[in-house]
Amino acid sequence: MSSSTMTGSSASGRAGDKVFSGTAMGAGILILLVLFGVAAFLVVQAFPALVAKPADIQGGAGFWAYIAPIVIGTLIAAAIALVIATPVAIGVALFISHYAPRRLASGLGYVIDLLAAIPSVVYGAWGAAFLAPAIAPGYAWLAANLGWIPIFAGPASATGKAILTAAIVLAVMILPIITSLSREIFLQTPKLHEEAALALGATRWEMVRMAVLPFGRPGIISAVMLGLGRALGETMAVALVLSSGALTASLIQSGNQTIAAEIALNFPEASGVQVNTLIAAGLVLFVITLAVNMVARWIITKHKEFSGAN
Repeated sequence: MSSSTMTGSSASGRAGDKVFSGTAMGAGILILLVLFGVAAFLVVQAFPALVAKPADIQGGAGFWAYIAPIVIGTLIAAAIALVIATPVAIGVALFISHYAPRRLASGLGYVIDLLAAIPSVVYGAWGAAFLAPAIAPGYAWLAANLGWIPIFAGPASATGKAILTAAIVLAVMILPIITSLSREIFLQTPKLHEEAALALGATRWEMVRMAVLPFGRPGIISAVMLGLGRALGETMAVALVLSSGALTASLIQSGNQTIAAEIALNFPEASGVQVNTLIAAGLVLFVITLAVNMVARWIITKHKEFSGAN
């Protein structure tokens, strides 16, 4: 190959690198600008509600008294969904990646990916029309037998439309997200690590515990945080399942609400300061989501020595 050909190829490669680098940087800057634009819009539109007279805000007690119950409802629903979905998702991901026969693993992985594509309104309709009536007798039993525990205090919702039902629906919704991401992380575990553990006499579970889970820890955290973001911001499924009501410590009573569902249910008919109030609620949700992601990135960075996938 002549020197002129090599020089031309090298120049072309450098030009390609510059184009790619510029495109990547532009995409990153665009994302930051969009995020800043959304934050600026929320702050500007929310300001009238933050300084409004308490009597002008729904409930008549001021914005913070209005937003506190639905923030608590949002966090409760998301937390319960994570508690339910995370162990199941990790177990399914481990089964697909390290236990199931290849043909079964392929089919099961396809089904999991398909669940992630189902629209949230379908989950909401399923929760409202099937899950809530089916689980209502269980709520009545909990209220009758464990009602002395505040989270199971009665009277139980006769329709089954309670915060616990919404949390179960959210758990089903985020399950495929956490499972799919965790499965891909587990499959990236270095084979030499797995083979070394097995060669030293470890059982399959011991190999998973010593090699797969430590390697996949940052990826699992990322998957869980992505699922948490979906649970915090979910709108239609929660709106269809929950009945509006006051904040209650019981998970089986009618009541409680989430920020996203509150906005979806009230925004079409809102006017004046009420619009600003709902946008301010969106700002609070934006801050919560941002804080959750910052904590997740900190945790992942702290454990980055385990990662080849963060």
